Amino acid sequence: MNILEYRIPHQTVDFLLENFSGRPEEVQVLDVACGSGWVANLMVELGFKHFVGVDGSQGMLDQAAKTGLYKELKLALLGTEPLPARTGVFDVVMIVGALRPGFVPVSVIRELCLAAKPGGYVCMSRNGLESESGNEYKVSLEAELQLMEEEGLWSHVTTKETDRYMIDMYKYCDGVQSDKYSHGTMYLYRKARQ
Repeated sequence: MNILEYRIPHQTVDFLLENFSGRPEEVQVLDVACGSGWVANLMVELGFKHFVGVDGSQGMLDQAAKTGLYKELKLALLGTEPLPARTGVFDVVMIVGALRPGFVPVSVIRELCLAAKPGGYVCMSRNGLESESGNEYKVSLEAELQLMEEEGLWSHVTTKETDRYMIDMYKYCDGVQSDKYSHGTMYLYRKARQ
């Protein structure tokens, strides 16, 4: 395990599986902010086989390509460029760890929903580092999630808080060991069948 004990990829994949019924080997997965392919590696162990990855870093995409898991990898700086994914085709859209200020703006959530096929799932996780943004990003994100539900774009399946997202470097460096982890939130929505 790395120095920050980054647990959320495992937790988010488990969270999805707790609420997903389907044949993993047939599922089309869009892995947004895929990084080096960690989430896809975890999902392959559970029988998933079909991945498209998107990331804002060519270096990360090069690492993801080395896994051999992705049929396509696309470079895009989310929020400034459109999500480079076909609309309405993915059974599962995953975004793990990138929903935070300076990485992926809240406006991208609608693009994730568009990429999912009718009845498909959008599974998201976000870090709750108070040192980064206070509660502002979370409030804005959750307002957008609710608005999209009110508009009939998707329905809320479940939300789960985790208190062991990863080590909070600010707390860790201060030597506070009793509560050194940052918390996080995982969200699961299902696109309307229309």
